[in-house]
Amino acid sequence: MRIRGRCPGCGTDRLLPGRDTDGTTICRDCAGITRDFFCDRCRFEGLLLGGRLCERCTLAETLARLLDNGTGHTAPPLLPLVTALLETDRPKSRLIWLRNPNVVRLLRGLATGGIPLTHEGLHQETPWRTVVHLRDLLMDSGVLLLVDRQLMLYQRWLTERLITIEEPEHRRLLHHFATWHQMRRLRAKAEKKPLGRSQISQVKQEITQAGAFLAWLADRSGTIDHCRQADLDAWHTEKLATRRPAQTFLRWCMKTGRMPHLTLPPQVINHDQAPLHQHRRLVMLRRVLNDDSLPQRTRVAAALVLLYAQSVTRIVGFTLDDVTDDGTTVTVRLGDPPSPLPEPVADLMRSYLRSHRHLTYASSRSSRWLFPGRQPGQPMNPASLQDHLRKIGVPPQRGRTSAIRHLVLQAPAPVIAKALGYHDKTTTRLVTEAGGTWSRYAPGDHSR
Repeated sequence: MRIRGRCPGCGTDRLLPGRDTDGTTICRDCAGITRDFFCDRCRFEGLLLGGRLCERCTLAETLARLLDNGTGHTAPPLLPLVTALLETDRPKSRLIWLRNPNVVRLLRGLATGGIPLTHEGLHQETPWRTVVHLRDLLMDSGVLLLVDRQLMLYQRWLTERLITIEEPEHRRLLHHFATWHQMRRLRAKAEKKPLGRSQISQVKQEITQAGAFLAWLADRSGTIDHCRQADLDAWHTEKLATRRPAQTFLRWCMKTGRMPHLTLPPQVINHDQAPLHQHRRLVMLRRVLNDDSLPQRTRVAAALVLLYAQSVTRIVGFTLDDVTDDGTTVTVRLGDPPSPLPEPVADLMRSYLRSHRHLTYASSRSSRWLFPGRQPGQPMNPASLQDHLRKIGVPPQRGRTSAIRHLVLQAPAPVIAKALGYHDKTTTRLVTEAGGTWSRYAPGDHSR
């Protein structure tokens, strides 16, 4: 009942519920099936549910019932949500979703006004996973203003976390830190591009370890304003990696005069002792471009890493508008001007763009993300893309480092920086690390 196509018997493009003697799918007329499968409302031929209605008409009827504002009509503010849900490629999945009692309660509450149709109103509702998904749909359909999803999840987590802290002074101090330091930074970043899970995970660790430090300090009969250097040294002696996130809180306390200015242990940066050799990078790139058995989106991302030294966090931030195809050349807006893709990378990108609307993991048919995530209106999670790259044998960080070190030896650092979206200081430092020199570039020759 879900097989559609051109019937080999009569040439009609329609539902193919029958089989001929060879087992080939054919239409009901050619198969001699007397029962018809046309929806009584829209005359679509397909699987019929109760009342001889197709899945889409059944979905429309269910939504009309749940979103009735008491006048026999759908609440006007929720009409865009209805439109978005009816445009889904799989109405059956939405019908299953509407069987959830919590979804039913939330939709009826929004329709009748029992639940305010605002972010603040939904923020008070439970269970949070159901609320988050519904909020995503409301934002994706334009009913609610678009607000960063990860930021809202963090605000909810923070509220619940602060409730568990018994000491009022500790709770007040952490609330100030989250409000005046963390939230300001997160909102500024969210205005530029959607926040990732790794960013939210980091700020959660900062709050958790900051709370742990305050409790630990209290057990030593100390308070933050009387913290000593010996206290900080003792705190960092054990479990340094685990306790390090508290340093953001400690620096904030020092900067705002809440604790004395003390010395924090420096962060140890472990440089990659085994950089990816240029030959190995090219072998990886060749496989990415030629092996059709690999996932197409992962191949595109790998090409951007190995060829243009792009970071995973930047790749997931690209939109469809960042890619231009004039029929001859495909360019990607990595910097200024946009960078042209050589063949066969250009063909790979074209193929990926053609399949973009049919991605099974795309969260929205109208998604503009080049690498859409599973949640409506959200890009792919950087950590997830890193895992996909590693599965096909491409180490994201080492591949990117190898590519940029090769590129800065082929052209002046300022040119590379501008073209690939790097900072001038970064490319200049890489030139030095790679053993290059600018002396081989004649004055005025930087345009080559």
